[in-house]
Amino acid sequence: MQALILEQQDGKTQASVQSITDDQLPQGDVMVDIQWSSLNYKDALAITGKGKIIRSFPMVPGIDFAGIVHSSEDPRFHAGQQVVLTGWGVGENHWGGLAQRARVRGEWLVAQPEGLSSRQAMIIGTAGFTAMLCVMALEDAGIRPQDGEIVVTGASGGVGSAAVAILHKLGYQVVAVSGRESTHDYLRQLGANRILGREEFAETRPLEKQLWAGAVDTVGDKVLAKVLAQMNYGGCVAACGLAGGFALPTTVMPFILRNVRLQGVDSVMAPAALRVRAWKRLVQDLPSSFYTQSATEITLAQAPEYAARIMNNQTQGRTLVKIA
Repeated sequence: MQALILEQQDGKTQASVQSITDDQLPQGDVMVDIQWSSLNYKDALAITGKGKIIRSFPMVPGIDFAGIVHSSEDPRFHAGQQVVLTGWGVGENHWGGLAQRARVRGEWLVAQPEGLSSRQAMIIGTAGFTAMLCVMALEDAGIRPQDGEIVVTGASGGVGSAAVAILHKLGYQVVAVSGRESTHDYLRQLGANRILGREEFAETRPLEKQLWAGAVDTVGDKVLAKVLAQMNYGGCVAACGLAGGFALPTTVMPFILRNVRLQGVDSVMAPAALRVRAWKRLVQDLPSSFYTQSATEITLAQAPEYAARIMNNQTQGRTLVKIA
């Protein structure tokens, strides 16, 4: 079978498609024949070597996949069953989804929801799953469509695209933030009511005019600081990314003067019950048009090229990897 293998030579990460055998796969109690995987920002960091994502080499990257159970020693899963995996360190410290087969632990898997194909599951992937967790975090904070606009930063990326589409379908007024004018038509098709340029978030004061009832932030750093300073009283920011940096140059003022909540959202170690609930919500709340608007399909051999494009901000939406 074929797999994308990452190796390190002279301190540099090298990516190549190689043949491997089942015996080389890491330990696990469920073997999955992978049909689809995808490229996420974390995958791009790993494949290009621009982020310290990989714990040991050689490594098969790919933090998510969808496929069919080949064999199982876990009673929760059986041969022929459709399953989805996101997170749990797969593709980082356990061989991941950019291969024709994977062996993983059963507790990392979720049964593929009814009404969803494997291809659609990977159009959603880690990005869509994370976006759903962010929307659920806003709901848990009591943010409702009638409360005001929701701003989504990094809106043309995988998480941002899905967040825009979900929020729009749920009846929220969505303001998308994107650094590229070429993405504006795409964002309007997803449901963005307004679009702001990223340059409007370059500088911030401790408190600014109240603009947003809620926010989904995938960028971090100065952009997140600006969003926090502009939140309505009692607003909530669901923060899930650091594409712009991991710093947070802000003050306590939004939190203690406007009762703003900063809710971190992690999809990697999310508990099983939350995962099942989020996937059910995705089937219900992600518009069917999303599956035709947001996916670029590539082969396994093209993964290194597209990883570089992701790092250079030259993609939009989801990048699907056809494995089967």
